[in-house]
Amino acid sequence: MPSADHDLGPQHLSVPAKTVTREPRDRSPEHAEPSRFIPHVQGLRAIAVLCVVLYHFWPGRLTGGYIGVDIFFVISGFLITAHLMRELTATGTVKLGQFWARRARRLLPASLLVLLFCAVVVMSPYLMPTSALPNEVREILASTFYVENWYLALNSADYLNHSGSPTTVQHYWSLSLEEQFYVMWPLIMLLAAWIGVKFFRGARRRVIITALGIVTVVSFAFCVVFTITNPAPAYFVTFGRMWQFGVGALIALVPMLRVRGAVGSFVLGWGGILLLLYVAFTFDGQTPFPGYMAALPTLGAAAVIAAANTERWWYPTRILAIRPAQFVGDISYSLYLWHWPLIVIAPSVPFWGLTIYHRVALLVLCFVLAWLTKRFVEDPARGWKVLTSRPARVTLWSSLAAMIVVGLVAASAWFVNAPLYGQGTRDIAELQQNPPDCFGAASVLDSSCADADFGDTILPAPGFAGIDRPENPDCFVQLTDSRPVSCTFGSDDPDAPRVALIGDSHAYQLLSTFQRMADENGWQLVTWFKGACPWNATPLSTPGAFGAACTEWRERVQNAIDDADLDAVFTAAIATTPYSAAGYDSSYDAAVAGYRDAWSTVTERGIPVITVVDNPVWETDPNKCLRTHDMSECDGPRSDLLVENDPLRGAASGLDSVTLLDFTDVFCGADTCAPVVGGANIYRDQDHLTVTFADTLAPWYTEAIQTALANRVAS
Repeated sequence: MPSADHDLGPQHLSVPAKTVTREPRDRSPEHAEPSRFIPHVQGLRAIAVLCVVLYHFWPGRLTGGYIGVDIFFVISGFLITAHLMRELTATGTVKLGQFWARRARRLLPASLLVLLFCAVVVMSPYLMPTSALPNEVREILASTFYVENWYLALNSADYLNHSGSPTTVQHYWSLSLEEQFYVMWPLIMLLAAWIGVKFFRGARRRVIITALGIVTVVSFAFCVVFTITNPAPAYFVTFGRMWQFGVGALIALVPMLRVRGAVGSFVLGWGGILLLLYVAFTFDGQTPFPGYMAALPTLGAAAVIAAANTERWWYPTRILAIRPAQFVGDISYSLYLWHWPLIVIAPSVPFWGLTIYHRVALLVLCFVLAWLTKRFVEDPARGWKVLTSRPARVTLWSSLAAMIVVGLVAASAWFVNAPLYGQGTRDIAELQQNPPDCFGAASVLDSSCADADFGDTILPAPGFAGIDRPENPDCFVQLTDSRPVSCTFGSDDPDAPRVALIGDSHAYQLLSTFQRMADENGWQLVTWFKGACPWNATPLSTPGAFGAACTEWRERVQNAIDDADLDAVFTAAIATTPYSAAGYDSSYDAAVAGYRDAWSTVTERGIPVITVVDNPVWETDPNKCLRTHDMSECDGPRSDLLVENDPLRGAASGLDSVTLLDFTDVFCGADTCAPVVGGANIYRDQDHLTVTFADTLAPWYTEAIQTALANRVAS
């Protein structure tokens, strides 16, 4: 994330001190050594923040823009280490209280302002869906106390492949990690300096460089291994990112790493910029990251920082020093803070659209807010005499008090809306128990409902659709978890028909519906689910630990299926799953062959398979549109939302032992697809069905399974 330490930051590079001046006891002597201005690093900040912002606005265009955060980590390691080393050289120590107080004055005012804004927005059901309330409040609290990265890591969030609805403060993970760096880094340097004085004849600088080098190497090794074994949490874990700060630190401490020769500086600087642009446009959500791939943007940023020659106007050091780049670098911290909440909130604002013009207008608004925050919050807070003229503990206690206030506002958002949230959950439960006649899919599939008209009815309401999901997450494994977790529901009668439900999240979305079907029909339901991992014999094209975990899960589940006494198998999968095309003409052909291979393991035992063509996949949650626009304005083009060739349809074609259900005409008309059918809200996010709507398809699921069971008995 962009640090706000502009006055001591990348503009300053330490040189040997000639004199030691006495500073007031309550002030950190951060200018104890002379320094020279290096504005091209401020321009590098502009590249970093623009990468992140444009990636969030247009993820399909700048697919690797998330590497902007890695650039910031390198810059922060460089500027903070240079500052700490200046103080250590001048005074022999670091006044930790003053150091942390200065960080608090620079970072907290703008940060807490944006968090306060998010807490107020969350409090309003008109600007934020009520279903998002619990996650929003929890993450605002985690961000306020700078542990958001650990919250996301422990909850297995996947930053690059997030399939749900991210909160307004998810981007605070990088700020949290950087604050943890500010706490640990001076402690490491102080310990190394003490060891240098105590055991190495005062060789503080050499021991500090050695210590930080060891931290960098060990952290990089940890990052590579952890990304392979646990890619989602690896993105957020603090020690897995320390090596990027360490790379910047070594540039600050080792003079020979700063290239001053004209040719070397030119090549290094432009090479670093081109490398950053390359990874920004070629990396994507499938890139194993951070891991060893993070070395590319890290070294690219390091190369730009290390390029020191400024003799010619066409050198990168001079290009990055032009006024527009300096301006963006100046506001980078506030721009990073503001852009993400506005992106999340904007679709829910009444009368706000999702066109390119609205996005550009929102981007401009982000810049305006960033400049205003820099001018009227960041800059004044750094020099606020009521804090700077007093001991460090005043700033630190004041910071804690401000954080508590923001936390209380966030908590009050829950208390204010908890009754509404509770009522919404009860309304959904009542709706599922007693749905209206001809509701949902019945309005299309039941000929007796041809005249049904639900008008503007949307159930569940768009603000609550997000919580209308299956209630058995313990039956659903994700990410790198390859355990063949199985759950059993329905009848305990040993003679009851055993029906298996297998697949990815598009199979899991049917769980609650199938539980009711099992209870009503006297079946025993057994399940196996893994996120983004359909029941298919063809490997995914997804590299790294996730693809390997999917393959392992399939093998272990297949062993369980082979040992199970089943009477029918129902499977579903998202149609956009990326399959490896190795050995086939296309990934589609590979997917079709993989489904047939997997299904044959049960059909050859006489067990029928039932599958279903996938539902539409929207670019964004249609509930955002439904909350602020007329229902008719929220339809989407059929050609954009449906996969032209669903491999499930191709795999089922011509197989007598496989029944294919196709509800495409329920979701879509000839040209468009609707988010609401027969008064039923279809989606809880951009591609998963609400339980309420899935329940309206239950009669047709039941009929297909009963027919398959009857045919098996007859044969």
